[in-house]
Amino acid sequence: MSKLDKGGIAALGEQKLFALVEMMFLAASADGEFSAAERKYFLEGIESLTDGKLSRAKLEELLDRAKKDLEAEGREARLQDVKARLPDAGARKVALALAIQVTAADGIIRTSERELILETAETLEIDRDEAANMVRDLTT
Repeated sequence: MSKLDKGGIAALGEQKLFALVEMMFLAASADGEFSAAERKYFLEGIESLTDGKLSRAKLEELLDRAKKDLEAEGREARLQDVKARLPDAGARKVALALAIQVTAADGIIRTSERELILETAETLEIDRDEAANMVRDLTT
């Protein structure tokens, strides 16, 4: 998470923060698994991003809700919901950057994860070239 300005993230309202948590979960689970490395990065990242504002119990509750929503509604619907909770372009770019960093946490961006990044960029109305540049910048 060190490549992002967490100061701005910590100042986000609760709904935007929850949307970022869900975006990170969607990215972490894009390949059908939530690896130990991804989970560790996820938990550490949320704690860092929120300066400890989210308790472990609240984080577990958010993860459970995100998992149930994903299973019930599918990824596209969840991405649309994240977009609705992040109405400004800056917050959407942060969401995409977090998704990229989570997918790269285990050192491999799988095809399903790359597809999620592109799908996320499209849903969040971020240009594909800009998204590709973000992948390059955040994974090198």
